[in-house]
Amino acid sequence: MSEAPVTGSNPASEPRAIRLRDALHKARIETADRTGVVVDLRDAEVARLEILNDALDPLFAEVPEQIELFDRGISQGETPRLWIDVVAHVVMGRDKRIYRFVQDTRYGRIVLAEAHEVPAIVEAVTDYVARRMVEREHALAPTKPPEPPVGREKPRRRGRFSSFVLGFVLGALALFALALFASLQNL
Repeated sequence: MSEAPVTGSNPASEPRAIRLRDALHKARIETADRTGVVVDLRDAEVARLEILNDALDPLFAEVPEQIELFDRGISQGETPRLWIDVVAHVVMGRDKRIYRFVQDTRYGRIVLAEAHEVPAIVEAVTDYVARRMVEREHALAPTKPPEPPVGREKPRRRGRFSSFVLGFVLGALALFALALFASLQNL
């Protein structure tokens, strides 16, 4: 008699799934390598970017949902790109076998990393994501309002007004004394 298959977690099936995933990964790379030599280079670029995109899944699974900095996706325009966020993306190099991780800045485009291997680009993207998350934390951190300087008070307005009144009274007295002196001399 044959035994019925046991449902649930079978330790023997887990290595098979990992081996199948690795085999699919290898087959995609081989297909992309063969396609890179053939006329359809654009499809090879997209295939390579999809491989990288799959490799980045664990990284973006760790990013909290409330952080909406990253919008990952492959654009299939004239030059296929794997977008990480609004200003950073991965594009294939001129030989279509090298990954180039670039960031657009106000001073132009800068290359953050360049490699033939997927793990090297995954590491560079991981560093970039971490830096962007720290920048976000700093931007959202509460700041204390500036404290007024110690020992320095605002000038009192009464002092200015009393100086004006005192000057006016002294000036009036001086004019009165001068007029009195001039009238005494005329006598």
